[in-house]
Amino acid sequence: MTIGVLSSSATGTLTVSDSILKNDIVLKLVIGLLSNKQLKVVKVAKGSELKLGLSQNGSIELTQRGSIIRSLAGPALHYVLDDVLLGGHGAASKNSASTKSCLALSSLQSWMTVAERLTAGKTSIEVVLPQLDSYLETKSFLIPSPRSTLADMEMCSVLLRVKKDKKFPRNVQRWLSTVRAQMALLGATQLPPLKSDSNTMPSFFYGTEDAEPTPKSPELDVGDTTDKPCNETDKPCDKTDKPCDKTDNPSNNITEEQKKAAAEKRAKKQAAKAAKGKKKNENAPAAAELNIMALDIRVGKILSAWHHEDTEKLFCEEIDVGEEKPRKIASGLRAFYETEDLVNRHVLVVCNLKARPMAGFPSYGMVLCASNDDHTKVEFVVPPPNAPIGERVVFGNLEGNPEPENKVGKKKMLEKLIPDLKTNEDGVVEWKKHQAKTTTGEVKAVNGMANASVG
Repeated sequence: MTIGVLSSSATGTLTVSDSILKNDIVLKLVIGLLSNKQLKVVKVAKGSELKLGLSQNGSIELTQRGSIIRSLAGPALHYVLDDVLLGGHGAASKNSASTKSCLALSSLQSWMTVAERLTAGKTSIEVVLPQLDSYLETKSFLIPSPRSTLADMEMCSVLLRVKKDKKFPRNVQRWLSTVRAQMALLGATQLPPLKSDSNTMPSFFYGTEDAEPTPKSPELDVGDTTDKPCNETDKPCDKTDKPCDKTDNPSNNITEEQKKAAAEKRAKKQAAKAAKGKKKNENAPAAAELNIMALDIRVGKILSAWHHEDTEKLFCEEIDVGEEKPRKIASGLRAFYETEDLVNRHVLVVCNLKARPMAGFPSYGMVLCASNDDHTKVEFVVPPPNAPIGERVVFGNLEGNPEPENKVGKKKMLEKLIPDLKTNEDGVVEWKKHQAKTTTGEVKAVNGMANASVG
């Protein structure tokens, strides 16, 4: 199954009017994630034109918005955004290779249709919300995926725009908070605000939500099952046609007192065994609770910065974090800072993240910033003056060593920890009330942005 046009070309031309591009959050996000060597964008000042041209032994032209977005994320450009926007199901479903992925993509397309109907006013949001809340009760995202997909992003942007009072059921609120944060991390701008709900805890998908646990069979005391002669003497049964004479078995003459004594002995033995197991469990060390110290957050200094040549949103930076060589990191900050604002600035960097390409630029970490709810204001989170380059940031009295990059990625530690990383009313960074600090003082938002999300 494919969810767009399968093209042998790795390039395309998107013609779009300024009015559509200005108001379409998801379309802008998809465009921003692609290199301008892959997708040429032609802006039209007037009208409402939207079309995608692809080359394949001639020309293919798409005019339907949903088909255009799905094609850009998947087959049209050789699945370059498959993992980021389709949950990895695009390539897996090619030629119906994976039934699970085919079903996931079919579901994605259906959710995008629901979003279109909500936008057009053909479906009532009051009808959709209760059903969506029930659906999300046991799910983190709309289709099986370790992160939000186009389905989540489309529904999220529509619900935030259509629902004026911003009051959502509990499961929908939790899901919206997660999806909105992930969209912001990918570079989405002008996201409508979402009222915070302090009682809503984040939830994440681990790929086993549809699996039912196999109940453990009860342990039965079936006694000694080894082969013994029926008279339980050392002498085996006589293997003639004559049956064993069980009247000769001394165990048949056991008194009631002897049986009672044997039962008490077995009970004492089982009790001693249970007590030994309990003591062993009590002495076993408790599993350490995951906290922010699993992330390796260090003081860094931006040595150089320049505009990414293929996208208008990203800076490319070289940052000294106390290692032999500076790290190359991409940050979506061009809407908020000029190049000269970055050079020689001291920042905080999450260092134990696996490298990932940002519009073709390999990024080896993440620069932390504070932002308001609608992501219209963003400012650096900075260490105190004279903090040593490469020093690790600590949080209150929390202890722990940084986890390896692979484990951070596999266990989704960043996604679990970041929602609780915020600034307090004084602009000081904290995680669950544990304040961030170095040996020279507190870590703050550079302009003191209060009660902001940090990521």
